[in-house]
Amino acid sequence: GNMAFAGKYEFEGDENYDDFVKKLGLPGDKIEMGRNCKIVTEVVQNGNDFTWTQHFPGGRTTTNTFTIDKEADMETMGGKKFKATVKMEDGKIVADFPNYHHTAEICGGKLVEISTASGVVYKRTSKRIA
Repeated sequence: GNMAFAGKYEFEGDENYDDFVKKLGLPGDKIEMGRNCKIVTEVVQNGNDFTWTQHFPGGRTTTNTFTIDKEADMETMGGKKFKATVKMEDGKIVADFPNYHHTAEICGGKLVEISTASGVVYKRTSKRIA
């Protein structure tokens, strides 16, 4: 199995953050909180089983646990809960959230996540720290 994702990554930079979160309808305080937020993403991978945790400054965490090609309970950036089936396509993790399409891949040792909502493409890059 391809264990490329396992590790800990720290937010390095992003593109189109404001346009994207406005499209999602996030409230102003959430938007400010998330801007240039030094989120640490921790990925534990066991074959097709993933535990994907985001650690926010101040101690808040969001964890999504899923198996490739099986329906799982997920939580969005805005904290909404829903069911989704996560797929693996060309080494990328692909998930459809209720109002955006999300991909994650390892590119040059970095975690690159791309979310698309109503034509706005939000890209977040995190560098490996462990």
